[in-house]
Amino acid sequence: MLYPFSPQADLHVHTIASGHAYSTISEIAQEATRKGLKAVGMTDHGPGLPGGPHPYHFAALRFVPEYLHGVRVLRGIEANILGIGQLDLDEGLLDRLDLVMAGFHEECGFDNRGRDENTRAVLSMMDHPKVKVIAHPGNPNFPLDYLAVVRKGVATATALEINNSSFYISRKGSAGNCQEIIRLCAELGAPVTVGSDAHIAQGVGEFDDALRKLTEAGVKWEQVMNRTLESTLEFLGLTK
Repeated sequence: MLYPFSPQADLHVHTIASGHAYSTISEIAQEATRKGLKAVGMTDHGPGLPGGPHPYHFAALRFVPEYLHGVRVLRGIEANILGIGQLDLDEGLLDRLDLVMAGFHEECGFDNRGRDENTRAVLSMMDHPKVKVIAHPGNPNFPLDYLAVVRKGVATATALEINNSSFYISRKGSAGNCQEIIRLCAELGAPVTVGSDAHIAQGVGEFDDALRKLTEAGVKWEQVMNRTLESTLEFLGLTK
């Protein structure tokens, strides 16, 4: 590995609240501690995804301690893009969260719109002050103009997620798109995050495939926003 360390924060993790994941927040935090992580993002799916949590789940995250088992818990969401400038959680609840990721998922009202409309929707999300990360942008079911998206990432300091599970278990056909996004991020200096997209505690902090592709493409360590706890909190505008 060319990077000096593995990222200290995993910003993309799902709990049982997502409806199709298998571990609790406490179990995930324990596993994160065991693996030496310093922070973990609890980014359950937004309520627009079939089987997802009720909006009140995100209001009730105030009951989750800031630290569990020695790990900083980032109260977050993987929000679903429903339309141009539209997410599936209202602004008042988004404002309560530490971390807002936005992305496309099937059966959330934005299927089969085509590359141009998909791109317009993502670009509009990158202007949203609470959206810090675009989740798994290499999903082949939602094609994008990758150059336009990467340029927007540079302009708005919105990170593009390099999703580890996209290389081996989720969103079949993503790998080539992800590699193109990585190439453009290396060329233009866009910010990225690395996420496991774990749906069970044992998957937390698993970044190997994504890190290999990033280092092969020459993405600088400083472009990885979740490389340390300090860089993660700074990126999200949070204090330690």
